[in-house]
Amino acid sequence: MPLASSNSAAPLQRRIGLRSAVAFNMLEMIGVGPFITLPLVIAAAGYRLSMWAWVLGAVIAVADGLVWAELGAAFPRAGGSYAFLREIYGPERAGNWLSFLYVWQVSFTAPLAIASGCIGLASFLAWFWPGLDQAPFAALPALHGSNFAAAAACLLVTALLYRNLSSITRLAWVLFAGVLAAIAGVIVSGFAIGGGGLLPASPAVPLSLTLGGLAQATLLTTYCYWGYYNICFLGGEVKRPERTIPRAILLSVLFVSAFYVAMNLAALPALRESMRDAAAHASAGAAVRLQLVADIARSAFGSVAGRLMAALIIWTAFASVFSLLLGYSRVPYAAARDGNYFQFLAAVHPRHGIPHRSLLALGAVAACFCFFSLAQVITMLVITRILLQFFPQQVGVMLLRAQRPELARPFKMPLYPLAPLVAMGGFVFLLVNRSHALGSLALAAGIAVSGTLIYLIRARRLGQWPFAHSS
Repeated sequence: MPLASSNSAAPLQRRIGLRSAVAFNMLEMIGVGPFITLPLVIAAAGYRLSMWAWVLGAVIAVADGLVWAELGAAFPRAGGSYAFLREIYGPERAGNWLSFLYVWQVSFTAPLAIASGCIGLASFLAWFWPGLDQAPFAALPALHGSNFAAAAACLLVTALLYRNLSSITRLAWVLFAGVLAAIAGVIVSGFAIGGGGLLPASPAVPLSLTLGGLAQATLLTTYCYWGYYNICFLGGEVKRPERTIPRAILLSVLFVSAFYVAMNLAALPALRESMRDAAAHASAGAAVRLQLVADIARSAFGSVAGRLMAALIIWTAFASVFSLLLGYSRVPYAAARDGNYFQFLAAVHPRHGIPHRSLLALGAVAACFCFFSLAQVITMLVITRILLQFFPQQVGVMLLRAQRPELARPFKMPLYPLAPLVAMGGFVFLLVNRSHALGSLALAAGIAVSGTLIYLIRARRLGQWPFAHSS
């Protein structure tokens, strides 16, 4: 197909500055997650330790963010982790396999992350449309109207991203304004209803239960912080990437952690009556948990304020999905352009200058994942991403320091190697204390094994590593 081949060689243009880079990161970080998990963090860790869960999540985000910052400044290319793993482990050696494996898991985890935002968005719609959670087909009781609403939202975001990057950047700033309004609404409403009141005394509990609750709460906050690395996937479109990427990562973590801590401080007094029975809330449905956040605004300023808060949170979830799909659509494109993935996805739109086929493919898969439950998509997402993306990258940044000390590093993380060690230790702590850990690990292993088998079959046919030396 002549048009596709000519388009596949078209370069991406560097148009993203620091402010837009920070906005793209924060759009992904502040999705529907914190509004769903805020009461669950309090329920898991208790009033006194819930703040520490947000702080520990921020520590893990900063440590891992420093890894991303050093690699992103050294290799400012489209694809993020794909480019990092390929460069670290060698494009003619194991890096060819690990980068393919990364793109393979992104084909699952990126649509899962996008779908999780859409499912959360659709859950908030139940505030305005109570019948949305009902099953429209008696023969398929597992399907609800909210699943179809989530898929429709996913397709709408895909359509909005099918345009040039300048238009996308302007739209991102409009969405970002709504995100800040939602956060401000929770903080102001929480302090208005709570009045800065003192929290009730926490009952004494065994140390093992305290650590388990803190680990579960930190797992939730860590998920809420993810997205600080989004700008690395757009590395080929960033102006002055050696300065912009590290600053965007660290600034977005700093701003978001401050917002999350302020939200928790505001919500604790406001939710103390609602959270007396923590176990009941931990097992409650998603709609009930979401209403707890919107109820703060309604209790403080009336029903109109509650509906406005629910609408702002829907806006925030939509903005997060917008940023997720924008960033991840560059990963299959970058791999296909290098000849390390399906060549069909290497095309760049002749007029808009975007990797349109990669965008459409991820959007379609994400719409399909919207018909699973939120718990299912988050479980697969968290475990798979830690094992197949974060760990190889954190080990890789240390290998790169040892094997290529002469490499130009515009940004070098301070106190090396503390950051990657802290990040890996934090992720291990979360994995070990996760309930049903073996099932989640088996699922991630299945993705790794299937991707490896596909790679080996393809590598043998193309004469790539590990078969290149035997030919």
